[in-house]
Amino acid sequence: MKNAVLSELFDEMADVMEILGEDRFRINSYRKVARIIGDMPTDVETLLATGQLAKIPGIGKSSLAKIEEFVKTGTITAHRELLKKIPPRLLELLTIPGMGPKGVKAVYEKLNVTSIAKLKSVIKSGSLATLPGFGDKKAAAITRGIEFLEKSTGRIRLDQALEAAEMVTYLLRELSGTQRIQTAGSLRRRAETIGDVDILVAAGKSKRASERIIEGFTNAEFVEEVLASGSTKGSAIIQTESSPVQVDVRVVPRESFGAAAQYFTGSKEHNVRLREIAIKANLKLNEYGLFKAERKVAGPVEEEIYQKLGLDYIEPLLREDRGEVEAAKTNSLPELIRFGDIKGDFHVHTNASDGNCDISEIARAAKEIGYKYICITDHSRSSAIANGLSAERLAQQIKQIRKLNETLKGITIFAGTEVDIHADGSLDFDDKLLAELDFVIAAIHSGLASSREKVTTRTLKAMDNPYVNCIAHPTGRLIGQREAMDLDIAAVIKHAAQTHTAFEVNANPWRLDLKDTHCRMAIEAGVKLAIGTDAHSVAGLGLMGFGVATAGRGWATKADVLNTLSAAKIKSWVKSKRTK
Repeated sequence: MKNAVLSELFDEMADVMEILGEDRFRINSYRKVARIIGDMPTDVETLLATGQLAKIPGIGKSSLAKIEEFVKTGTITAHRELLKKIPPRLLELLTIPGMGPKGVKAVYEKLNVTSIAKLKSVIKSGSLATLPGFGDKKAAAITRGIEFLEKSTGRIRLDQALEAAEMVTYLLRELSGTQRIQTAGSLRRRAETIGDVDILVAAGKSKRASERIIEGFTNAEFVEEVLASGSTKGSAIIQTESSPVQVDVRVVPRESFGAAAQYFTGSKEHNVRLREIAIKANLKLNEYGLFKAERKVAGPVEEEIYQKLGLDYIEPLLREDRGEVEAAKTNSLPELIRFGDIKGDFHVHTNASDGNCDISEIARAAKEIGYKYICITDHSRSSAIANGLSAERLAQQIKQIRKLNETLKGITIFAGTEVDIHADGSLDFDDKLLAELDFVIAAIHSGLASSREKVTTRTLKAMDNPYVNCIAHPTGRLIGQREAMDLDIAAVIKHAAQTHTAFEVNANPWRLDLKDTHCRMAIEAGVKLAIGTDAHSVAGLGLMGFGVATAGRGWATKADVLNTLSAAKIKSWVKSKRTK
């Protein structure tokens, strides 16, 4: 938890310094430290105690001293001093779409705007529009940004963003002049939450072709509010079945489509690294192409941008400046896990607990997907709210599964359970019953707000059980609704490696747990990942792609994921822990 707080503090210090017009080098340094700490899977306090933190590139002596101060006192003096220099509510302006630190600096210095309420006032009076660099259009855009902020959390889940992208993409395909379509931004990188959906369109060279595409988008029936509409860009709030979503559509020339896809996909930090490489090679990289002086040397094809910079092509999932550029230089990028590598699903519920289909329905649906096996993991008795199975009911289910396997062709049903981990680390079922199962996932469903020591000890003890093959949704988070448990992730991953226990990558977009950086940490420790949809219906089986993408963002290869093994090899893997 300290990592997240520290990351926010360094980012906030950078924001305040930018508003105050302080040294750009220090601002960038703080932002880099914020990102490094935010991505760090290991508790910063642990790294500090062992001396490892001082060795991490990007964390200098000054930043290290501030981190030490925070660990000891829970605060940073420099942060408190910076906040004293600005009005207490000024930073809330940064939550408005389109208002960065430069804009906040301008309205604060020129119009004495110190809060969103005061910003609304100067917009209404017309003062904002007269400010240099603003004007009527920007004032109107900021007004819409405030309205959007007030009716939205600002970020949405990955599945909500994909729903919006699919609606808009379907429309764009039908419009005259559309030649290519590509999602971009954090959606293309499959980040766990999305700010707004970016979509690129390649069109013919005529200006009118571009205008028609933007007009077609902004006039669509699903558009609730048009935020901007020009000849090459349209921005609108659209209404999906689940939520309002901001979608930005850009029309770019076909000869620049690859460069635009690279630029607008990001991340910002990844793009900075590429521009640094380009500058050292006397090249210029932007959304229009890669240039040698005035001559374009790459642009239509994204892969060519990386090739000309002396890099292997970097998959969008990896573009977060987490070592992918260095790996691309040395031909050491991983071959990421693909959906086609998946042979089965390890986490599925039926109507025996809180699902809505029976075992045979789930098995037939899994077979149609192309899976070779499916694991039935209904809840155990402690999950009363989910109609958890008693020992007797589970024993009956095992017999039912064995009987179905005698008649089903082309798919194997594994008998499993999602067994609750009690407060003392013991399990809902005894070892004799667990030994009858093919695959056991264990999970914490209660006491998630307990201390770090308690939730960590519970997890460690559960992994000691020879019949526990996997820890399901290990941190217990629900994106946008519930914080992760204060789990010592480094300790549980180390113990998973020692006990031959896998960690689930829960593919439900509400969870995505393990998250990407923890996936990578697990892989580096030699821990296998097991991707499970946590499906409660046939439709839920379709969530697998979210888990595959999250594992890929954690640099997972086919060899790192249990789901890529055959049914026979899964049985051997399970047996190897039971016979140790």
